[in-house]
Amino acid sequence: MQHAIQQIVDGFAAGSIYGALALALVLVYRATGMINFAQGLLAVASTYIAWSVWRAGSPLIAAVVLAVAAALVLGAFTERVVIRRFEGGPPHTAVVATIALLILINGLTGSIWGYVSQPFPSLFPSGTVTVGGVVLAIPSLATTGVLIVVVVLLQLLFLRTRLGLALRAVADNADSSALSGLNVGRLLMVGWALAAALGALAGVLIAPKVYLDPTMMDTILVYALAAAVLGGLDSPLGAVVAAWIIGVTENLAGTYIPYVRDDLKIGVPLVAMFVILLTRPQGLFGRRKAARV
Repeated sequence: MQHAIQQIVDGFAAGSIYGALALALVLVYRATGMINFAQGLLAVASTYIAWSVWRAGSPLIAAVVLAVAAALVLGAFTERVVIRRFEGGPPHTAVVATIALLILINGLTGSIWGYVSQPFPSLFPSGTVTVGGVVLAIPSLATTGVLIVVVVLLQLLFLRTRLGLALRAVADNADSSALSGLNVGRLLMVGWALAAALGALAGVLIAPKVYLDPTMMDTILVYALAAAVLGGLDSPLGAVVAAWIIGVTENLAGTYIPYVRDDLKIGVPLVAMFVILLTRPQGLFGRRKAARV
C-alpha cells in the first residue's frame, strides 16, 4: 500500500509539470479561441532567456522576472506579426501557422543556444520531506502550490475583471465584440502576451526537472494538450485536475501493468484524450456551447 501511495504522489508531481503548460494552452484558448501548438517552444525560448541572464551573473529570481517580461513582448509580437495575418480566416489555417511557428522557434533556439542539454537551477530549495513513509520532494510541492495560485488568479481574471470578461467575449464572438466597441486586435494581442508569460513561468518550473534544450517541451506538450482537452479547454481548474489525473494514471499504469512500463506510458494521455473527445467533447470541466438556430 505504501508503494502505491508513493506512486500516486509521484504521479501528482509529474501532473504538476504537465499542468503548468496546460494552463498556458487554456489561457490562449480562452482568450483567443484557438489552440497554440507553438506554446511549448515559446516557453522554451523564454526559459533560455532566463538561463542566459542567470549565467551572466544576475540573481535567478531577477532572471525569471526578466524572462516573463520578455515573454509578454514575444507573445504580443507573435500575435501582431504572425497570427494576425490568419485571424478571421478558416480556423485550421491559424492552427497550421502555429505548427509552422513551432518549427521556426525550434530552429532559432537551436541556432542561438545549441542543442546540448543544460542544467537549469530550481527556484525552490532541494530536499524531501517524509510523511507517513511517503517521500515528498520540496520542489514538487512548491510547483503544485504555484499552480494552485495561478489557477485562482486566472479564475479571478476571467470572472471578476473587465479585461477577463472582454477576452472571453472576443474568444466567443469577435465580430459581436467589435460591434460592441471592444478593440478586438488589441485584446487578442493581450491574450497571446499573457499566455506567453504563463508559458515562461511553466518553462522555468519544468526546466530543472528535465534539463534545458530546444526539445524540452516536445513530450510535455502532448501531455499538456491531453490535460487541456480532458479538463476542458475553457477551464484552468479542469486543466490542472486533468493533468494530475493523467500523471497519477500513467504512473500507476507504468508500475502495475506489465505491457505499459515506461515506453508506452505516453499512450495513457492519448487514450484519455480520444475517449473524452468521443464521449464529452467539452471536457470534464468544460462548458457545453449552445448554438442558435
